Amino acid sequence: MTDPTPETNFDPKAFRRALGNFATGVTIITAVGENGEKVGVTASSFNSLSMDPPLVLWSSMKTARSCEIFETATHFAVNILASDQMDMSNHFARQQEDKFAGMDWQEGIGGAPLFPNCAGRFQCETYDKLDGGDHWIFVGKVVAFDDFGRSPLCFHQGSYAMTFSHPGATKKPTENAGKPAHAGRMGNHKFFLMLQAVQGYQDRYQPKLQTLDLNLIEARALLVLAASDAMTADELLAPLNSPMVEVKAALANLTGRDMIAKNGDKYILTDAGASKADQCWALADAHAEEAFSEFSQDQMDTFTTILRKLV
Repeated sequence: MTDPTPETNFDPKAFRRALGNFATGVTIITAVGENGEKVGVTASSFNSLSMDPPLVLWSSMKTARSCEIFETATHFAVNILASDQMDMSNHFARQQEDKFAGMDWQEGIGGAPLFPNCAGRFQCETYDKLDGGDHWIFVGKVVAFDDFGRSPLCFHQGSYAMTFSHPGATKKPTENAGKPAHAGRMGNHKFFLMLQAVQGYQDRYQPKLQTLDLNLIEARALLVLAASDAMTADELLAPLNSPMVEVKAALANLTGRDMIAKNGDKYILTDAGASKADQCWALADAHAEEAFSEFSQDQMDTFTTILRKLV
């Protein structure tokens, strides 16, 4: 008889990658300590909890330098980032002497900083703190909020993402029966078509990438480093299109697997990493050949030219 006891002694790296399948929003949580010290951290652990009373929650590593202030603060603010605030997410994910220097912000309830141009903001009175293993779970009672209705910044499988309407989510009205699937303004808008094309292409590519025991950001890191002599974590931010915390996690995983090595503050490929990068290129080429097989060489040349113009 099969033992019904679930297996809990699993690979933490594989566990992290599996958790990455759950897409989240991106927030910056802020607060002010008893001595007036401001803190702000990038977090994807935010979630709603209760409507009556209105409660939300988020979590922080117990060992984080900012955690002590969040533990004693009377209030905290949740700034839900909009899709064009990726740089702000990266900024507050880095360790810095003063994260607020040069930033545009205003004082909220209890002194917690609020940022402009967000998708939404919640000002919270500290309600409870719960033990969550290596994290503290902070529960806040919402005392004020702003809904700006901007498109949110999202995070999925180690990379930033954006939202767009699922084509199957809205039932087409009967008067549109017989119209092409891409009829209408949205269906013909180049930007939305590009977003859907990239998402569809990536959704079909990721399961293949997993056969190399890599997630998307790890594979990108190997490919970028294969085209460069050496790069720092900061230099990898833009080409990897991910928050600093995820960039560092990917670099740590690849270092632990002897695929990259550190030379001062720069990362370089090892022989094993170069070999794995070659496998990534082979997989990417095979996927591209499959995806574009129905198009002529002239069409592909035109497509490549357009993409290079847009970069």
